[in-house]
Amino acid sequence: MTKNGDEQAVSRCLALIESKLGWGNNEKWANYDFEKLSEEINDATGVRLSVTTLKRIWGKLKYDSAPTLTTLNTLAQFAGFADWRTFKQTESNISAKEEVVEQIPILFSVPKTSKPKFRYYWLSMIIPLSFIGYLLIPSKGKTMSEVADSKFFTFRADKIQTEGVPNSVVFHYDAKAAKTDSVFIVQTWDTRRKKLLSKVKHAHSAIYYYPGFFRTKLIADNEVVKTHDLWITSDGWLSLVEGEPMPLYFKKEDTVKNGVVEVNEAVLKKYNLSLHPKAPPIRVFNQRDMGDLKSDNFIFETYIKNDFNQGSNACQPMEVLIQCKDDIIIIPLAAKACVGDLFIAFCGTYVNSKDADLSKFGADLSEWTKLRVVTVNKKATIFVNDIMAYSLNFPHDPTGIVGVQYRFNGTGAVKGTWFQGGGEVVRF
Repeated sequence: MTKNGDEQAVSRCLALIESKLGWGNNEKWANYDFEKLSEEINDATGVRLSVTTLKRIWGKLKYDSAPTLTTLNTLAQFAGFADWRTFKQTESNISAKEEVVEQIPILFSVPKTSKPKFRYYWLSMIIPLSFIGYLLIPSKGKTMSEVADSKFFTFRADKIQTEGVPNSVVFHYDAKAAKTDSVFIVQTWDTRRKKLLSKVKHAHSAIYYYPGFFRTKLIADNEVVKTHDLWITSDGWLSLVEGEPMPLYFKKEDTVKNGVVEVNEAVLKKYNLSLHPKAPPIRVFNQRDMGDLKSDNFIFETYIKNDFNQGSNACQPMEVLIQCKDDIIIIPLAAKACVGDLFIAFCGTYVNSKDADLSKFGADLSEWTKLRVVTVNKKATIFVNDIMAYSLNFPHDPTGIVGVQYRFNGTGAVKGTWFQGGGEVVRF
């Protein structure tokens, strides 16, 4: 894959990324997976690696040139390191310790054939020998006096507005107790999206352009020392066009009428948006207080429509997302002819149409399509137009449901959305 001597380091970095993603064997990744990865990398690092570049790195496309330093830095940052140099230095330190441990066959012998493929797994084997390791190896690890103690830190997040987006947040913190200058704020659920802070200062501000529930974190000396739940609500129905760094927001009076949320050609024209050559990516949110509604036992029902089926939107792809405090549910829909590239995410269970029959998620989306989800004790059954499309069990612990999101291209509409759980019905 590369010709600059970094082949093994790149392979280990990719393995670490795959482990973080939890998407399974990359041999089964579809184009959708690489598109999704490109988006996640852009969200986490601010750098967009193209689908083609990612496919080349993962060996899906033949390419003889080495990755650029920008690409390597971006991959390292996505994997949780400051840059490519830091990643390689960490690798070198781990390799050096392995070599010394392998020199102690009397105290700790591991057959060569049992050595894990990636050296990260050696750490779990070295831990029982920590005492011996510290006697024989000059360790760069943290001593007890270097471990951050959370009681000496403070952290909170204050929203400027109670409801709606865009919304600014001021993070107030005290991190003077940090042993090093390694102090970060993680502004979303993703620990890779770290913002380096000054440990002697006390405030950091950020703008949130999309609604969401975020478990923000203060990290000091590579330890999470404080967390703060931050909920950016939508103030009712919110429709927008995805954009970087800021989306285009539609006014409520343009899209919400008579109980229907609709983005039609008239609305697009009003905002100088065209369906050709590529329909704009539309997102519709409603994030609000859902009471005690939990992911393990609930009923959800909605009607959706995407009546633009021309050009690059011939497959009419749609996604319905049920957003939770610590989890996500993603249910796909598409034109009947396009069910060969669909993906379900449901509280830790992931289903790809490459490995499963998801054909019942195909529908005539030019007409109103009914989607219904029923979960009972962490078993979910999904219905499309009152026909069971799929059933699955999910592993994640129950968490609160905070709202719903719809994704489609061009024109579309939503109506009749409601949840039921714990004897309570929440209608949108």
